[in-house]
Amino acid sequence: MRIDIICPLYNAEKYVKDLNDSLLKQKRVDIANILYILTESEDNTEKVLLSNNYKYKKIKKQEFSHSLVREKAAFESQADVIVFITQDIVIESKNWLYNLTKDINDEIICSYSRQISKFNNIEKYTRESNYPNKSFIKSKNDIEKLGLKTFFNSDASCAVNRKKFVELNGYDNKNLPISEDMYYAYKVIMNDYKIKYCADSIVYHSHNFTLRQIYERYKLTGKFFKENSYLNKYGTTGSGFSLAKYILKRIIEEKRFCLLLRYPFDMAARLIGMKVGEK
Repeated sequence: MRIDIICPLYNAEKYVKDLNDSLLKQKRVDIANILYILTESEDNTEKVLLSNNYKYKKIKKQEFSHSLVREKAAFESQADVIVFITQDIVIESKNWLYNLTKDINDEIICSYSRQISKFNNIEKYTRESNYPNKSFIKSKNDIEKLGLKTFFNSDASCAVNRKKFVELNGYDNKNLPISEDMYYAYKVIMNDYKIKYCADSIVYHSHNFTLRQIYERYKLTGKFFKENSYLNKYGTTGSGFSLAKYILKRIIEEKRFCLLLRYPFDMAARLIGMKVGEK
């Protein structure tokens, strides 16, 4: 299968060279194109792209959209499989891409990687909860058991069958500021296709967000769920509560009691952000 990799960039000077090197080291795959989409930046990202002869398109800040930028590039591709990644992932395995894409077909039309945080913060446990160590395949039959998690997906590292992505009309030409990956995953599942979670396709994806940044992210998430209210019947509140319980359990198990000081404020930032966004 011919693969196109699409990666939006913004102020990515410190990421792009190492990221591109890790893509070129991938084994047992046919990478047709690596396309970077550069939003006007304030650092030397463009100089890095030019000096290394990387393929890229440049857009203005007002043109950027998490959904529309990816959708446009995917629709213009001629590859069999599109792989979406973000600039801040770290790929250490030479089989990351093979493991992510090898089972993409006309039934399993979307897959996503396991993400691990290198930081010993609360995000470490959210990653554990969302990205377990065993692979599985999700279909419409799993909705009763998994609820909202049936539609969990992440285009920090995910693959889609390009032909099916186009047939399903991608993100429906919507400007989605967040959760565009879940929006598409819902369409995949409800159209009787399947999604594979690939635990053997590992990327390191680490953040150390401030409480303000967490609040702003969840505010956008709350707005997303308000605008896509059909998802609420699958248990948005229950999903958040389950994650909070898991994080607290893991903090106690690992005796990371210093995180207990952060925990209530972190959870409150998420909850308040969601509620504000929903209004």
